[in-house]
Amino acid sequence: MDSRLFVGGAFVLLGCAQSFASPTRVTTDAAPQTVFDCVKQQLAALEYKQTSYDTDALRINATKIDLKTRRADTQFRRMLDKLEVDVGPDASGQTSLTVTGHTFAEYTTQRGPTEVEEQASSGVKSDTQQLVERCHS
Repeated sequence: MDSRLFVGGAFVLLGCAQSFASPTRVTTDAAPQTVFDCVKQQLAALEYKQTSYDTDALRINATKIDLKTRRADTQFRRMLDKLEVDVGPDASGQTSLTVTGHTFAEYTTQRGPTEVEEQASSGVKSDTQQLVERCHS
């Protein structure tokens, strides 16, 4: 009896879970280093600041700060749009470009700045699509 209750509860939780990230994956005939260089240039054009990058694994993380969004919460500080970009060879011999967009609300708490992930904003979804379109060829 207890196992059926546990399994039923697990299905309910899975059904209620939300996917916060906005991933996009494409393949291209261009060389991985060429796509990686394009991504670095386009992140600056989209006003993202690189927070980390790995030239060996061809990965970049970048953040854009949204200071326009306001909330009626004294601890709310700002919104952050973040992009995770991964470039690499695909099994089919092509180059894969995977861009995942996240949105975080940053709060000021007693522990210091605290980020809480939220549903991906329309801005980060748009930036994800633009990055993929510009570096796809």
